[in-house]
Amino acid sequence: MTAREYFERLAGLERAGVAYAVAMVVDRWSPVSSHLGDRAIVFPDGRIEGFVGGSCSRDIVRRQALDAMRAGRPRLVKIDPEAQPGACGGETETFSIAMGCASEGAVSVYVEPHLPPRLLVVAGHSPVADRLVRLSATLEGFRVVRLVSDDELGDLPACDVRTVGLSALRALLAELDANARRRSVWVAASQGHYDEAVLECVLTGESPAFVGLLASRKRGADVLAMLGQQGIAPERLAQVHHPVGLAIGAREPGEVAVSILAGIVATIAAATDGVAVEEGAVGVDPVCAMEVALAAAPHRAEYAGRSYVFCCAHCRAAFLAEPHRYAGAGIS
Repeated sequence: MTAREYFERLAGLERAGVAYAVAMVVDRWSPVSSHLGDRAIVFPDGRIEGFVGGSCSRDIVRRQALDAMRAGRPRLVKIDPEAQPGACGGETETFSIAMGCASEGAVSVYVEPHLPPRLLVVAGHSPVADRLVRLSATLEGFRVVRLVSDDELGDLPACDVRTVGLSALRALLAELDANARRRSVWVAASQGHYDEAVLECVLTGESPAFVGLLASRKRGADVLAMLGQQGIAPERLAQVHHPVGLAIGAREPGEVAVSILAGIVATIAAATDGVAVEEGAVGVDPVCAMEVALAAAPHRAEYAGRSYVFCCAHCRAAFLAEPHRYAGAGIS
């Protein structure tokens, strides 16, 4: 695709709020079929739009992009016949992948996942909740929703943040797919008015990335005890951060809101928190030992009653020339 088509496609995906990863060739050593700046888009179901190299590089980039979306973190992928397999250090994770294809060239591809905005729900009509909503709305990567009791809806000033009543809480949860629910963040900050009702709904079903309760240690323990009596499992209650927020000596509502947001960021940063992907079944190329997605493997052969898949035509030809040498790694 042209550069214009590529960026228009990305803009459309962002508007649609779907997960994807971009892959771009950032270095190359001939002979390889890709060029600097070649790029592709990879989707959670393994589909690829664009070009970053031949069949060997394509399958490697596909798997690395799926892993990056699963982890929610970017990576640099070095594909080299002489590479020592494994992950290297650095702020950006670097993975060296050995490639046994015929070209004998090498390529480096930067893979960056793009995930939909994370839902952050602030429940409560309190000074801390007010400031937490305002602070959260300034951050990229969050979609903020304010949750209050139905009779408080008319008390809130007009703002750009979506606001829903407590009676619509289950409908709000029903809007979320499994990925969105698992990545969501919830803070109960009604200060005793409807914290239990919010937490009871949130702690049922898929576990969110973060659940916090604005309360003293004593009141927090009382709330969790009450939820336990209502049937919420102990392991789910243990996920609730209370008192919510980092211990930074916060006193004023704005300072408390900062501590809560800092705790949310710290928890998310420490987690592997991407989206679920559909990698599908894989086989191993008996010649170069590369993993090959079975659903997308055009190079196949039969020998001695077993089926074999290959990353490229070169590996298939090498196998057919000496099948007795490579037999044993078939898929059936």
